[in-house]
Amino acid sequence: MNNIEKLLTIGDLRSVGRSEQVVDMTLKEPLLFQHIVNALFAERPATKMRAADAIEKITRQHPEWLQPYKKLFLTKVSKIEQKEVRWHFAQIVPRFSLTGSEREQIFQLMISFLDDKSQIVKTFAMQALADLAMQEEKYVLPVKKIVNDLLKNGAPSQQSRARKLLLTLEAPPLT
Repeated sequence: MNNIEKLLTIGDLRSVGRSEQVVDMTLKEPLLFQHIVNALFAERPATKMRAADAIEKITRQHPEWLQPYKKLFLTKVSKIEQKEVRWHFAQIVPRFSLTGSEREQIFQLMISFLDDKSQIVKTFAMQALADLAMQEEKYVLPVKKIVNDLLKNGAPSQQSRARKLLLTLEAPPLT
């Protein structure tokens, strides 16, 4: 176990442990990013959760760091069923530079995430679908339908997010 994984292992599922420290360290030393990605496959659920959280926070600033791991995310990380990993995955995946077929794969995966037991996973899946729709016009109408349905039938958190997303999806494209 490397030092990054050790830091991500500290604590239980109710805490972020040392993930903020890992984020800060990695922003200063980008080569550590690979260790965080590897920690997504750790045995302990808390380690996986913190790794996903750290990746999401780091890639807000450096989405380009994800690209070398695209195949891994699309083939293996996408299959992790732990809810904390899933909701972070939904936040992360629109940051990849995707081909049309990869975008379709992610679109279908996010549709399946809407059936997850976790309301947070569902909410972030809806957000990811909207993000994909902003990248490719063919998804706008189906995503609007999904968002409208969740606005009417979703949990309060989904309804709140749906109202915001509809405004974004209705906005004219920037030229």
